Amino acid sequence: MKAKLKLRRVGKRAKQETSKVKASKGRRASKRAGGNWQDEVERVLITEEQIEQRIKTLAHAIERDFRGREMVVVSLLNGTVMFLADLMRHLNLPLRLDFLGVSSYGLGTESGELVYTKELRLDVRGRDVLLIDDILDTGKTLRHVLPKLRALKPRRVKICVLLDKPSRRVENVHADYAGFEIPDYFVVGYGLDFAERYRNLPFVGVLHPHVYKQGCKQICRK
Repeated sequence: MKAKLKLRRVGKRAKQETSKVKASKGRRASKRAGGNWQDEVERVLITEEQIEQRIKTLAHAIERDFRGREMVVVSLLNGTVMFLADLMRHLNLPLRLDFLGVSSYGLGTESGELVYTKELRLDVRGRDVLLIDDILDTGKTLRHVLPKLRALKPRRVKICVLLDKPSRRVENVHADYAGFEIPDYFVVGYGLDFAERYRNLPFVGVLHPHVYKQGCKQICRK
């Protein structure tokens, strides 16, 4: 019997704890990430250390479930890159890697029309597939991606996400492996972006509302 992977929840307690982290590590992270992110990121929600430890736990669970099989890792571009790289470093399994380019955000912060920017190169027929995404939000992206992937006749498909935001879910989609369950915050960092910024922050942070509201207005004017 497979042990159920316990989901890490990040909530109000993290707000108090991570505000201290922001003060103590802000200077170092700012130098690494570049720019004055402290004026735009309200607080650190999930620290580098928390991410590192959680990824090790996820990797152990994936190894257990895929033991004895060669899997194909299919990663959705672009937000998964940092998560994918760190996770793969901890996977002691034979695997192949491919990418599926998907753009699901239109103007502002709401999901727009889904556009595929890259198709799979590898043949996944009869293979075990691990589908990786950065965040499971409304579920609309995976609702479209899963039928497309299953039409290629893989043996099975498992879903792994860094972040799970169930309060926003509108589609019946669930992750087999999820790093952290988070409230309905607009988060950036560790691969996640707003207007292609903040991806290089080494943590997951909460973006100040005034930043994305102002950004949406500027986008809508163009």
